[in-house]
Amino acid sequence: MKNKLLLFGALFSMSALFAQTSIDDARNFPVGATVTIKGVSSDSGELGPIRYIQDATGGIPIYGSMANGVNRGDSVTLTGVIKDFSGLLEIDPITSLTPNGAGTEIAPWNINIVDLGNTYEGRLVRIDNVTFPTSGAAFANSTNYNFTDGTNTGTLRINSGTAMAGQTIPGGAQSVVGLLSEYNGLFQLLPRDINDIFGYTAPDKKIEVLVDGTPVLNGATIQIGTTASTPIELKNIGVNNLTVSAINFAGAAAADFSTNLVTGAIAGAGSVTGNIAFSTTVNGSRISTIAISSDDPTDPVFTLNLYGIGNDNLATEPSFGTSIIGITNVQAYTMNVQSHASFDGEGFLILWKEGSTPTGVPVDGTSYLRGDVIGDSKVAYVGNSETFTPRGIRADIDYHFAVYVLNGYGNFVNYNQTDVAIDNQMSSGSNIGSYYGALNTGTSTLTDDLTALINPHNYSSYFLYKTLLMDGFEALDTLAGESYITCVYSGEKKVYSGSFDWTATGYSREHTYAHSWFPTNPANGTPEELEYADYHNLYPTNLNKANTPRSNLPFGEIVGTPAFTYLEGSRGQNASGSLVYEPRDQQKGNLARSIFYMATAYNGASGTGDNWGMPSNQEQDVLKKWHFDDVPDSYEIARHELIYSIQNNRNPYIDSADFACYVDFYAVSYISEGCELGLSSNFIENNLSIFPNPSNEIVYVQLNGVKITSINVTDMTGRTVGTFTAATEFVEVDVTKFNAGTYLLNINTEKGNLVKRIIVQ
Repeated sequence: MKNKLLLFGALFSMSALFAQTSIDDARNFPVGATVTIKGVSSDSGELGPIRYIQDATGGIPIYGSMANGVNRGDSVTLTGVIKDFSGLLEIDPITSLTPNGAGTEIAPWNINIVDLGNTYEGRLVRIDNVTFPTSGAAFANSTNYNFTDGTNTGTLRINSGTAMAGQTIPGGAQSVVGLLSEYNGLFQLLPRDINDIFGYTAPDKKIEVLVDGTPVLNGATIQIGTTASTPIELKNIGVNNLTVSAINFAGAAAADFSTNLVTGAIAGAGSVTGNIAFSTTVNGSRISTIAISSDDPTDPVFTLNLYGIGNDNLATEPSFGTSIIGITNVQAYTMNVQSHASFDGEGFLILWKEGSTPTGVPVDGTSYLRGDVIGDSKVAYVGNSETFTPRGIRADIDYHFAVYVLNGYGNFVNYNQTDVAIDNQMSSGSNIGSYYGALNTGTSTLTDDLTALINPHNYSSYFLYKTLLMDGFEALDTLAGESYITCVYSGEKKVYSGSFDWTATGYSREHTYAHSWFPTNPANGTPEELEYADYHNLYPTNLNKANTPRSNLPFGEIVGTPAFTYLEGSRGQNASGSLVYEPRDQQKGNLARSIFYMATAYNGASGTGDNWGMPSNQEQDVLKKWHFDDVPDSYEIARHELIYSIQNNRNPYIDSADFACYVDFYAVSYISEGCELGLSSNFIENNLSIFPNPSNEIVYVQLNGVKITSINVTDMTGRTVGTFTAATEFVEVDVTKFNAGTYLLNINTEKGNLVKRIIVQ
């Protein structure tokens, strides 16, 4: 029953949805969205380069070097990107910050231990009348401490910048003030200094309201549903009498609600109990407020919003739908979908599908979570934000969206199923542009030129890989709001709830080019080294079932019975009798290109000054074969573009298969004859004809003077959708039955293979 209690606006607003105007609005934007806020900082440098910005509606931390100049009490206006850092919603990076001078600090929100959750995350809060079980001991840095109200327990965390280390943990009843943070599902109160903990003094008179046994705050929404009688208790947590002078109902459905609570005096530490009765003769949403007036000096009118449901067991259907007013920030790995506010809608449900419009329709009375399947489509978003960022965007795929407006909650939700907004957007592909300039494979300085081109590049922390690559890209939706990640070696799909955590899932960041292969002090290497944290080389793998079996073994093709197998990843002997690790086919080309990149990026004078050639036991020919057999798909291209946006350097071997032909990765030196395929980049450029492109009919492919044996067509997920051959020199590729989108032509010839893209309209 306690899950009936939600703060007003925590699920859906009860009025029309508007554009962002406050920190509370900004917090409702999806991860990856850009927001602008104005507020006052509640801390200085006590917690490092993070500031908790407050306004009257809420709080949110901002992180980064721009925050360092902000002190407690400073008013700022800033723009940045919403990010989830181990469960904590914050703004990072900050793209602009304008100081507004001294501001008026927001007083701490006075809450209870049971309120330590998402609703008050990011705010400065105060909890009264608690004790520390470890009183008499001393605080220590980077340590958690419990505090309790006798029934519930909260967590306090001490940071080194607070100067609280060595201070005695006080005994007796205390009041605790702090910034409410979260780390992997654990909500933590962060005091700013020892003055944030002080002896509790009971107030003269103070009202506390409990609904169904749980304390609620002034302004809370109580989801009554169809419950005829809901317990309510009024407590006086002060020392002297509190007088309740009036209890009134208001709003359109006020006549549907009543209470047997009575007015009068409540003694200090006393309480009165009663019920909120609900009865109606009509259908739809029945919304009212109950206002409890008393002589409480801080909350003279305590208001609760009551949301009941009529005889049809459904909220009122929204009268109007919405429209998609734009799909922006379109990249190979992300996009933002923005809907127009609905006049009388409380939230949105958004379906999506690849290639065509979703035809699934949500069912009234059924609440859905992200990832749930409805007909031929999946739920991409449920909430009240006008802008959302779908998870799992991959390159060159046409995504279709259908937006439904809804009212209600739980099994009482009601969807407008006729006025539906529909739109689609193709994600972008490789964003190569002029990155490689005049660089070409006919130059003997190719390897040095490539090394110089991709260096220097931006460093991003090894520890931020979780936020930037896992939370923001690798994590995908599955049923009931849960998520899953894929082990790149074995193909295992690991399902988890909440925020991704390496330890909880048993996953690790695998160095494809093994750390022990690094010539730069691998024994004492730290995660903060540029090469150690290079995202081009890091992939998620199951620690015990994939990463450990691979260890630092070379990759290769196993003959005979493997010594160890987990799903699609195996450890065993190759044809030469050496131990190798063979991953699933979908990762073979990816890992080859990662190794090629590392050998090139950090080799020689423009790299680290060391020789980064592959170890001799890693068969180069195997990796080059995998490189051509498993060409970059929509996942690898999207991942590549994301890493480019972070590190500002590209992996040349993803952008052009041809580069690998001209590099000896043992010596990281130039090979003038290329792959000996007779298919140099100049030859292909001058002799390959693919016409028309784009097309929705027949595409003619010819390579002058070279016999094409077959053409395999794959979509951007790597799935083969057609194979074409011909007795003539040219091959006809019939795309009339293909969905619109980008496809790869794997052109197999008597002199080797090449890959080109076509667009089907």
